[in-house]
Amino acid sequence: MAYCTTNYKSKKQFKEAVAAGVKVGVWQPNFMGSTTVYDDTVCVEGPHSPKPHSWYATVKVDSQGVVVSVK
Repeated sequence: MAYCTTNYKSKKQFKEAVAAGVKVGVWQPNFMGSTTVYDDTVCVEGPHSPKPHSWYATVKVDSQGVVVSVK
């Protein structure tokens, strides 16, 4: 799973931000720290730890690392 660069409290907030043109990035934690996601389709979850995750979404990220669609 991956996370948005902004810690959205709900999927609705996240979708509204992307629809409004906010440049949201995605990062994926790994054993060496974290990796920024580019040009891929990934699943994201929120809010960030240590809060329990309450929403999940599949997102498409462009070659600049910006979310372009949310499902």
